[in-house]
Amino acid sequence: MTVYGYARVSTEDQDLSDQLERLKTAGCAKVFREKISSARAKRPQLEKLVEMVQPGDSVLVTKLDRFGRSTVELLNLLDGLGKRDIGFRSLGDPLFDTTSSQGRLLLGVLAVIAEYERDLIRERTSNGRRRAMANGVKFGRKRKLSEYQRAEAIRRRDAGETIVSIAKSYAVDPAMISRLQP
Repeated sequence: MTVYGYARVSTEDQDLSDQLERLKTAGCAKVFREKISSARAKRPQLEKLVEMVQPGDSVLVTKLDRFGRSTVELLNLLDGLGKRDIGFRSLGDPLFDTTSSQGRLLLGVLAVIAEYERDLIRERTSNGRRRAMANGVKFGRKRKLSEYQRAEAIRRRDAGETIVSIAKSYAVDPAMISRLQP
């Protein structure tokens, strides 16, 4: 069983030394480190860490916010590790220790809360969309061709004109002309 650490700071001006020292003292065999904002979707060192750890290994961080930028992302990462039998601990948040039954219980409770939060967001979004549609708001992109242009393009296509030449005359992709239905 190997313990791997993950240390991250948000900007180049910040220093990783405190996190690195705490993780080494806690017994990490290797520490993956990044100077990158958590707002960025891609965190290459975190991805390497997740790919490298094996069943029975453990991931250690100094604080939860170093690992995930939101509750949902954190729970998804922890769920992925848990499914692979990889433990997780946070030095600054001792309750977050998925190698203990108490930590797994806390993780389960948070997962239910996050799912509830996602359902609420989905429900509010759906209600807002329905209200907007009832008030006449149109969703999606604006059509590139007016109804008259669409009818004319269909007529020209049916008359034998090439799809490419029709598309060029309207400055649209030929696939759009070929998809038009009478």
